Amino acid sequence: MVDRQRFEELAAQALDSLPRWVLERLDNVEIVVEDDPPRGQPNLMGLYHGIPLTQRGRGYAGVLPDTITLYRRTIQRHARNEDQLREVIAHTIEHEIAHFFGISDARLRHLDAY
Repeated sequence: MVDRQRFEELAAQALDSLPRWVLERLDNVEIVVEDDPPRGQPNLMGLYHGIPLTQRGRGYAGVLPDTITLYRRTIQRHARNEDQLREVIAHTIEHEIAHFFGISDARLRHLDAY
């Protein structure tokens, strides 16, 4: 559908479109793009790995950045065109950022935001 460079541009646009208060709190977080998800998780579109804000204490310092990984091929399978791709990327980023804020999958389902 789109090459990796265009996918990364769409991801950057989705990130830039987040509310300012969200962007201001994204401390020590990197967004990366991988072509494929880990083996055994073929439908995974994104993954947050790190220490959520709700678990960071006063001693939080000198740690590697948290990561939000977007899995390009999986995400592209869920879109028919670039407009839908833009929406799926944005939703995936929002979902993983929710985890950064300490919101669980169960809570996201309860909020009907999964």
